[in-house]
Amino acid sequence: QVQLVESGGGLVQPGGSLRLSCVASGSIFSINDMRWYRQAPGLQRELVSSITKDGTTYYLDSVKGRFTISRDNAEHTVNLQMNSLKPEDTAVYYCNAEIAASKKWWEETDYWGKGTLVTVSS
Repeated sequence: QVQLVESGGGLVQPGGSLRLSCVASGSIFSINDMRWYRQAPGLQRELVSSITKDGTTYYLDSVKGRFTISRDNAEHTVNLQMNSLKPEDTAVYYCNAEIAASKKWWEETDYWGKGTLVTVSS
């Protein structure tokens, strides 16, 4: 069974940095786009950043220049380096990926991690 597991969240002061990681495990045939979403209390979930299989990236305007997404296709991982963090970056961050499992290699399914909490506060 395919699953995504995030790590790296925590409490950091404004201006600090955190690195989030997400590992996809299970019987995986291929992974297409990988993404990071976040959801702050009382707000809708929003797409923070994404990266295609060949490395094309997207960033939410408010994180451009501060966050960097990367992936390792061989290790089935996606990372989000977050620098110059602000209180408004406080949220639960979720990993999302389009994955074709080995038993259904012709079909991609959206998988989600359970999320990791990032709190930016002094």
